[in-house]
Amino acid sequence: MSPAPGTETYDVVVAGGGPAGCAAALTLARAGRTVLLADADTGPPKVGETLVPAGRVLLGDLDVADRALGSGHLPCYGNLSAWGSAHLHAVDFINDPHGHGWHLDRRLFDRRLRDASRAAGAEVAEGTAVRAAARQPDRGWTLALRGGTDPADSGAGGERTVHCRWVIDATGRAAAIAVRCGARRLVRDRLTALLALLEADPRDTDRCSLVESDEDGWWYTAPQPSGGRLVAYFTDTDLPAAPYTARHFRRRMLATRHVSQRARRHGPTPPAGPRRAAAHTAHLDRVYGDGWTAAGDAAVAFDPLSSQGVLTALYTGMSAGRAVDACLSRVHDGEDPALAAYAHKVAAARTAYLRGHRLIHAQEVRWAHRSFWARRLADLPNSSF
Repeated sequence: MSPAPGTETYDVVVAGGGPAGCAAALTLARAGRTVLLADADTGPPKVGETLVPAGRVLLGDLDVADRALGSGHLPCYGNLSAWGSAHLHAVDFINDPHGHGWHLDRRLFDRRLRDASRAAGAEVAEGTAVRAAARQPDRGWTLALRGGTDPADSGAGGERTVHCRWVIDATGRAAAIAVRCGARRLVRDRLTALLALLEADPRDTDRCSLVESDEDGWWYTAPQPSGGRLVAYFTDTDLPAAPYTARHFRRRMLATRHVSQRARRHGPTPPAGPRRAAAHTAHLDRVYGDGWTAAGDAAVAFDPLSSQGVLTALYTGMSAGRAVDACLSRVHDGEDPALAAYAHKVAAARTAYLRGHRLIHAQEVRWAHRSFWARRLADLPNSSF
């Protein structure tokens, strides 16, 4: 069954315009593939994210380092932590061979990556989501897209239909396309974030991120490119600390030893209180299937404590793009080795993360009897994750 006459046809449609989707689109467009990058741009903007120094290497591999990391972000000179004791421990980036990290303006960062994708030859459809997908074995996909402002779009709400040979799912933790295709989302924990953005204060010249643990979770604060400061609390959704902190955020924040010192001068938290965001660790039981591949948080999502979210998104997006390009380049029987190699890379990244995750949490034993910490200190040799 061939596409209907007049249907737009691409080699690859990438669903999701964040770092993973853009890295995949850039890689494929530069390989000469016809690419549509559909950016739904739904949900509140991500705030408080830091890119570690090694991120410059991946952005350099994508040839967008100077473009993506230009003015508009703040340098991050190191990380401070009160973890395992009440005293601050500093990790300074001064000796890092890649230089300092960055406190990202995520809207700006993502927009620059999409602009780079467009410059490389990809079509970028802003405000456009993949709403339905039908797969014909060996004949590609027919996708229904909704949204966008392209005058060529037809139908109510800017609906359009496109055809492609391959789909890359970079839709974030929802993994919307992969799940529709039968992949299972395996969730390891119930971590949630309560986020409050404090008003700007010119006296705040600190450029480090800070983590401070307590009996039911941990606090995080970092300066923002806007001049404000993000304060976040992380705990499990089913623990009493989650609703209690949501109701009494400022009171609990000011009771901290170190976070409070940086937050006091910024004035009150927003009157509506903190907003909630998912922060759990999860992954797909398989990261590719018949004509689809998952990347970024859709493939594997890490606890923000790792500071690996943007880095992993770029890495998996670029790797997925290379694997799909290789797969489209040859006729094969059975499992494609490029896709199998990609799955191995994702699994290796997850294994390294889990090892580090356990080691970090093992350093905090002051509240081993509390549910939040007992869950993370438990031995999990038989974990299906």
